[in-house]
Amino acid sequence: MPTKTKLAEWIAISLLGSAAISISVQAAENDKKDADSQKYEHIEVTGSHIVRESAYAPTPVTVVTGEELLGTGVTNIGEALNQLPALGSTYSLANSGGSSIGTAGLNILDLRNLGTSRTLVLVNGKRHVSSEAGTAAVDVNTIPSAWVDKVEIITGGASAIYGADAVTGVVNFILKKNITGLDFNASIGTADDSDFSKKRASFSYGTDIDNGRGNIAFSAEYSGQNNLSAMDRDQTSIAYASMANNTPGRIDDNNPNNPDKIYTANSGYYAIANDGRFNLNGWKKFNSDGSVSDVNLGSNVYNYYCTDCDSINLNQFNELQPEFKRYNFNFKGNYDITESDSVYFETKYVRSDATNNFQPAFFFFDPVNTVSIDNAFMDPALRKMMQDAGKTSLTINRFMTDTGLRVENDTRETQRYVLGMEGTIASEWNYDVYAVYGQTDLKRENENNLIYDNYINALDAVKDENGNIVCRSEAAQADGCVPINIFGEGAPSQAAIDYINVNLTGTSVIKQTVVGGNITNSGLYELPAGYVGFSTGVEYRKEESAIHEPDYPKETFFNSLGEDHGSFNVKEVYAELSIPLLADLPLIRQLDLDLAARYADYSSIGSATTWKTGLNWEISDELRMRGTYSKAIRAPNISELYGASSETYFGVDDSCKLDNLNNLANSSTRRKNCAALGIPGDFNSNYDAASIKGELSGNHELDPEKSTSYTLGAVFQPTAISGLSLSVDYWNIKIDDAISNIGAQDIINKCLDSENGINNQYCALITRDPNTHEITLIQSHSLNLAKLEASGVDFDLGYDMDLGKGTLSSSLIATKLIRNRSYDFQDDPTNYQDYAGTSGTPEWQANVDLRYTLDNWQAKWRTRYIDSVDLYTPQDLERNANPNSLMDYGSYFISDMSVGYQFDNGLGLKFGIDNVFDRDLPFGTIGTGTGSAMYDNVGRYYYTTVSFKL
Repeated sequence: MPTKTKLAEWIAISLLGSAAISISVQAAENDKKDADSQKYEHIEVTGSHIVRESAYAPTPVTVVTGEELLGTGVTNIGEALNQLPALGSTYSLANSGGSSIGTAGLNILDLRNLGTSRTLVLVNGKRHVSSEAGTAAVDVNTIPSAWVDKVEIITGGASAIYGADAVTGVVNFILKKNITGLDFNASIGTADDSDFSKKRASFSYGTDIDNGRGNIAFSAEYSGQNNLSAMDRDQTSIAYASMANNTPGRIDDNNPNNPDKIYTANSGYYAIANDGRFNLNGWKKFNSDGSVSDVNLGSNVYNYYCTDCDSINLNQFNELQPEFKRYNFNFKGNYDITESDSVYFETKYVRSDATNNFQPAFFFFDPVNTVSIDNAFMDPALRKMMQDAGKTSLTINRFMTDTGLRVENDTRETQRYVLGMEGTIASEWNYDVYAVYGQTDLKRENENNLIYDNYINALDAVKDENGNIVCRSEAAQADGCVPINIFGEGAPSQAAIDYINVNLTGTSVIKQTVVGGNITNSGLYELPAGYVGFSTGVEYRKEESAIHEPDYPKETFFNSLGEDHGSFNVKEVYAELSIPLLADLPLIRQLDLDLAARYADYSSIGSATTWKTGLNWEISDELRMRGTYSKAIRAPNISELYGASSETYFGVDDSCKLDNLNNLANSSTRRKNCAALGIPGDFNSNYDAASIKGELSGNHELDPEKSTSYTLGAVFQPTAISGLSLSVDYWNIKIDDAISNIGAQDIINKCLDSENGINNQYCALITRDPNTHEITLIQSHSLNLAKLEASGVDFDLGYDMDLGKGTLSSSLIATKLIRNRSYDFQDDPTNYQDYAGTSGTPEWQANVDLRYTLDNWQAKWRTRYIDSVDLYTPQDLERNANPNSLMDYGSYFISDMSVGYQFDNGLGLKFGIDNVFDRDLPFGTIGTGTGSAMYDNVGRYYYTTVSFKL
């Protein structure tokens, strides 16, 4: 018996009792009409400005209805879209705050996991203002969910039709046009094993005016959730650390069964904690009364980690879900001024409030946190210990948790206005002219920001002549200095906390202005095989972005951010042509050629041309083939070009450390490059995994990206099986001179792994102390990599059938990722990292959906599958085959269900459970971060939805 593939086994299991997001697979195909029974009819098609005789999409498209998007317990559209196989979870609520400053609460789409800057988000085919300063990234939570008719995810050749930002594709939100009646929907839910809850409510009302010549509508929405900490759930509250494998007699044979490190529970740092730690004849800690006791190191110690000991659990600072609230108000209308011309307008205002909690200020082997032997708060016994050891000062490692976690409150306000006119000229020429203005304002409040000068003054506490504890500096006393006691958790007074901390507010503003128009004739000229379709248009767009930081005179613990200011404008002209080549021949029922081109003139980089060609080959009523080939250029965005230098801190391991080199199967290249940097062979960093100063910035020298992409697919609708539709599409994307910001650890490794030595673009970003050889600065600015490559296959399967007295609808959408590679060295284009099958880029993803409707009842079951992923790339494992006992995240299934009833009076009730079987996160992750936010970190979740339509 032949062996089933992994996907085939999973599909067989899933179809027995599971489902995924209900996707309208090839919805346009299902509406096809027999060409023999009609002369010509305008049928709107996805992925093109041209309407066609047949409703064939010229490019691969996945269509999701608005009802399907909010069919589970999600409260925002972005949550649902991120669960689709084609989209990565680069920015979701679970990881938005940890991605970068000022991004809390954003949900930004990342098609093909190739970067949010390469995914173009449109609303009714038009641009939308960005939500993140310096980028074109749109927060899709600003889209009014109550009005979403459908969402079209378009792959292949989209840049020539919609714009150069669509390197990997387009996500186009189509809103309902004429809205009549009242529509109310409210949902509330809570998690099974925590107090986490979400709420959503929407109200929409629309009516026709002037005997149906016009329509106006208004909608208001609210969604929100409370904070969920890692400590709130049993699964995510346990502290883990990678500890050295201390098996007696072990040698590093690079055997995967004998790892270098073991991922161990109840492990963490012992050298730093909330109570304060120091090394004086052994590691000591402060008790709550300021006295000193020994740190229990347990029996397993590695570097500054220990197991079952007095270690800190850093999960107390990890946030699984942020506190978030969103208010969305929309008003739209249209009016027929003549029989063939109408005006339309849209206005919106969206406010979102998100709060992220971060680690407090901390000091880890930092001389700033040094106390003198005469410190007034010091316990006499400790003073005696210092005297006996000949010490006059003591450096203390400490998390300043009792002075307040760092908090970021992001308030984001988005407004957008659209005014346009559309209609028909000379019966067959359709036109659309429009103007769009959008603006996003962000106010970022950072609380509990430690002021270094104030802290240094407050820490230097002495007794005055009256026995009062004061700050030593008289100038600091005159400035209101309050001495601080750091000897033990909870020791600082509130007055001291108020003195050393400050709340600072930064702002940013993003503006977008678009003016454009197009004309289309879908029956320009009749050929023997059908009508030639033609569309052309022009567009002017201006993007502006500015970040304003608080003008605070003192240095603080919070990163010093640069003030980005930049703008550009682009003038574009585009055209699209559909040519029917052959028809009604053996094996060629219809063969169409699609051509598109776009010329753009950027104020930043000059001219850029993108183009696309495609073929649609209808072989028979049942089978159709399609393919596209396109070239595109993407200009750097504002932050990539003009981003000002900003301070940050990176947690990295120095790959020149002797222990790290000894673990490699072949360390010759790294040893050679470390030696070339002047680093001795026995180097052991004192700051392994510590915070090292970093610098982020744009790059004025960037070149634009150049991409080549093609797709090849087939659509099969057998007449023998009514209701069945299957499409399979191969896609391939290559991006030369890809613009990227490389992570700090990757910068170190790429510097040392270059076969061409240390004279590369990555070593130039690292500064080391000439005496200690420790890394003192890592610069991470935008770079042109050699190229990115990605390819895969999309599968869409839909089947509807009568079952009993009801109807069963089922669908499968899956993506097989074949390749995801980054070629990082311009001077060595054969050197690459292969990310397919690693964290964040699984080789297989799939959603299966079953929906059964019986009279007024409807039941849904959905299952989402994520293939197992490796935590190391194949190139990593070539260097070291056994780095850790934790090598992968296992395969992942998660199922949701709901049951609802629609009353005849318009009232609807639905009860649902997300994560029905309370599926745990893959071992080793808490479900935050770019690579792991695709996993559910809430657990089983119950919700109830009430709706009313009139």
